[in-house]
Amino acid sequence: MLRPRESRDLRLISSAVTVTQAAAVTWAQDVFGNAVATATFQTMADTLVIDAIATLELNAAAWPVFDIAASAIFYPFRYSDDEWTDLGALTVQQYPDPAGQLRDWAQAFVRANPTDTLALLKDLCAGISIWIAYQSREDEGTQPPIRTLERRFGSCRDFAVLFAEAARSLGFGARIVSGYLYHPDQMIAASGDAGSTHAWAEVFVPGAGWITFDPTNRSVGGANLIPVAVTRDIRQAMPVAGSFVGAANAFQGMSVEVRVTS
Repeated sequence: MLRPRESRDLRLISSAVTVTQAAAVTWAQDVFGNAVATATFQTMADTLVIDAIATLELNAAAWPVFDIAASAIFYPFRYSDDEWTDLGALTVQQYPDPAGQLRDWAQAFVRANPTDTLALLKDLCAGISIWIAYQSREDEGTQPPIRTLERRFGSCRDFAVLFAEAARSLGFGARIVSGYLYHPDQMIAASGDAGSTHAWAEVFVPGAGWITFDPTNRSVGGANLIPVAVTRDIRQAMPVAGSFVGAANAFQGMSVEVRVTS
C-alpha cells in the first residue's frame, strides 16, 4: 500500500512503484478502496528494493470549516439508519475493554449533555497528546489502547488507535488512516525529517463527512497529511507485507526512507 488516495483535497498527478529484484506486479482495490500492489517473484535474490514515487497536489485547508448537519451539531446524536448500517464495524471497538476503562476515560471528555460535537472530538484529540507522551517505536505491532493508557507513552500508530477506539466507545464511526506526514520545519511530533510515515484517524460526522484528526500533533484537517490507506484496524494498513522462502536466519534487516518535497 504505497499509492496515495485521491480525494477532493488530493489530486494524484503520477504514481509509480518499482520493485527490484524483477517481479510481476498486479494491482487491485481492497474492501476499503485502497490501491494494493502484489509482487510475485520468479527467481532468487539476496536484496529487495521497493521504490514508490508519487507527484500530487494537496489542497487541504489549514483551518477547515465543517458544515455539520443540524442533527449532529450536538452530542449525543443518532446516525441515520443508512449511515449506521454502512458504518457497520467502524462503530465497533476492535480491542477488548472488559472493565470499561477506555470508555470511562473517553467519557470524561464529555463536558455536558448535550455538548458540542466538534468541540468534544477536538478535546479528545488534544487530550491524548496531553495524557500520553509521544515516543517513536521501531518494534512491530501496535499497543492495545488500554496498554497505551497504562504506559502513558506511544507512537503515532498507538495514538491513532487510541483515538479511534475512544471515539467508537462514544458511539462514533471511526477509521484508521496510514500515510505520510509532510512538515518542512521538522518541528512537530513523528517528523524526524521533512517527511515520514504516519498514522492518524478520521471520524464520520453527518454533513461534514469524514473529519481528519491527528492526535499525535493535536491537529484537525489534512493540510500536511498524505493518506495512502484507510482501514478498520491498523493491522490492515501495513505499507509493505509479505513472505520469503529461505533459511531461518536469512533476514538481515530492513530500512525505510521517506522524502517529501515541494
